[in-house]
Parts: sequence; C-alpha cells; structure tokens
Amino acid sequence: MTQLKRFMIERDIPAIGQMSVTELCGAARASNQALDQIGTGIQWLQSYVARDKTFCIYLADSEATIRKHAELSGIPVAAITEVPQVIDPLTAKS
Repeated sequence: MTQLKRFMIERDIPAIGQMSVTELCGAARASNQALDQIGTGIQWLQSYVARDKTFCIYLADSEATIRKHAELSGIPVAAITEVPQVIDPLTAKS
C-alpha cells in the first residue's frame, strides 16, 4: 500500500464565504462523489472556508491524484502544498 502524504489545497472560489449551508453541502457532495470515483489513494480530511478561498486538507498518494479529484469534482485548484509536518501546542511538550 502506498504511503499517503498530507497536502493543503488552496482553491479560489469567489464568495464561498457567503455561501449557504445548502450550497456548501452541494460542494461537499461533489467532492465525495469524486472521491468515490477515484477509490483509493486520496482522503479528504477537512476544509476551511474564508472569504473567496478554501484551504482543504487531504491525504493523497500524489499531486496527480489531487488534480484528478479537482477535475472530477469540478472544484478548481489554485495551489497544492505538501505538508510534511504539523505542530500544535502539544509540540512544545515533546
């Protein structure tokens, strides 16, 4: 099994911060359908919605798989950044 890496995907989506819960549910459904089509090699963890952007955290085997997801879901990608490490308040206690 391929090791999945953590990625942050930045998406430019005008006025997404003002979308209703119903509209956001539609976007989530489109994402989930694309994930089902791809099968393995990608997992959506969560997304942060802010003004005209979303910042999505995914586990994936490659950038190519993330781009395939964007194509299938119809949700554009502005930037993909691999996130090899995460720190939080507990990191200071290590």
